[in-house]
This record gives sequence, structure tokens and C-alpha cells, in this order.
Amino acid sequence: MISTATRNRERLLGLLLVSPALLTVGLLFVYPLGFSLVTAFTGEEGLWTTANFFKAFEFYSNDILFTVVIVVLSTILIGLGAIAIGGYLTLGEHPVAVAILKWLYRWPLFIPFIVAGQLMRTFLAKNGLMNNIFVSTGLLDPLQTTSFLDWRGIVITFVWKQTPFVALLVAGAMASLDRSMIEAARNLGARRFRILAEIIVPQVQPTIVIGLILSFVVMMSVLSVPMMINAQTPTMLTVDMAFRINAYGDYGVANALGFISYLMTGVVAWVYLRQGVRAGGAP
Repeated sequence: MISTATRNRERLLGLLLVSPALLTVGLLFVYPLGFSLVTAFTGEEGLWTTANFFKAFEFYSNDILFTVVIVVLSTILIGLGAIAIGGYLTLGEHPVAVAILKWLYRWPLFIPFIVAGQLMRTFLAKNGLMNNIFVSTGLLDPLQTTSFLDWRGIVITFVWKQTPFVALLVAGAMASLDRSMIEAARNLGARRFRILAEIIVPQVQPTIVIGLILSFVVMMSVLSVPMMINAQTPTMLTVDMAFRINAYGDYGVANALGFISYLMTGVVAWVYLRQGVRAGGAP
């Protein structure tokens, strides 16, 4: 039998081992989160108030809707792209094409968002690389070129940057599936799209959901991409928060906007936790 003193020493040793990690999380995440939430409900006189939220909705309601639309649209496109890449890596019949795609699609993983934003500024501009390619190949006249440095550029950048992350998770889940059902469907004459949609995707759906939720949370927190690409209104909440702080020193409204972002990500975080509980309880 283990004595009570021994158990207490083991518990104390365990707490000492995890204390650096707990201290880091507390100082860098829990404290800033709690401070921002308190500040969001604090007025200029130091009293509790909801005036910051009324001001946030009065000035930035269009930006809140814009943020939701941009992030949801990007998430949907990321999911479709990840499924397409993972499906071709799993069902592709051309080894060279599969090898090239496997090597190529991962590159955006290693590029920070601020670098991705700068790349897209030169790629999607009216006189950028994309339009120059179209003009040089005769697909467009110089007068027909248009700039994509608006909401479309934000979506393109988010999709280009985050699709490899989700595709890596999805492709790994697809590769671990039992191929007997896939081969049986092929022997019965099923096409690759039907195999992907009806056999593979339902089995890897939890992985897809988790990858998309993580991407949703990441895109909600990005400042560099909307600031560098979309120099107009409406814009995303991260830009509004930076503007309220840098231009007015208004931490109350900025943190109110942050609280609204917390609520948005909290919804998808609840889905993530629910998915994790289901996966943990699965036999």
C-alpha cells in the first residue's frame, strides 16, 4: 500500500513538473484574455457598462458581417480544396501527377501570413503577375485586367494558405482507411468522384471538421492579410481592433470587438469539443 505521504509527494512533484507550462499559459493567454474581457465591459470612469458594445455595433456592424462571410466562405473553399487534394492523392492513377501534387501542395504551410499577404499583393494587383500572365497568353487585353485586391484577394489568400494544412490532415486520414471497400467499389464500376463522395469522405468527416475548425479560428485572428490586401471598407474585425487602439487608444471598443470574435470562435470551438467527446467515446 502506498502511504498518504508518498501520494502527496508524487502530487507535489507532478505540480512542480507542469508548473512552468501552467505559468506560461496563465501569463501569455489566460491573463490577457481575462483583462480584455474585463476592459470590454469597463467604461471611461471605470464602471461596468455595455457602451463599448453599442459603439462597436454602431460603427462596425458591416465589418462584423463582412468578417463572418469572408471566414465562412474561405472555410468552405478550404474544405473543398482539401478533399480534392486528399482524394486525388488517394485515388489518383498517375504516379507522377500524385508525386508532384504531394510535393507541391505543402509549400504554403511554411509561409507566414504576412509573407503570403505581400505575395498576393504583387500577384493579384491590376498590373500583377496573374494579369500579366493572362495578357501575355492572349486571354485578356491590358484594358480588361482588374485588381483582386479586395474581399476576393482575402479569400484567395486564406484558401491558398490554409488548404495545405487541412489537406495534410485529410490526406493522412484517407491514407489510413481500409482500401478493401475502395477496391470493391472500383470493381463494381463506381467512378472516382462517387467513391470519394460516398465512401471516403463520410469516413474521414471528423478529421475534416477538426481541420476546418482550426482554420476558422486561425483566419479570425489574422491581421496582416486584410490590412495588406483590402485597403477599403468594409474590412475584418482584426483591422478595426488595431485601428481603434492605434488611432484612438480606445481599448474598450477594441476589446468589445475582440469579445465578439471570441463568441464567433466559441461557437466553432464548442463544435470542436463536441467532436472530440464523440471521437473519445467511440468504440
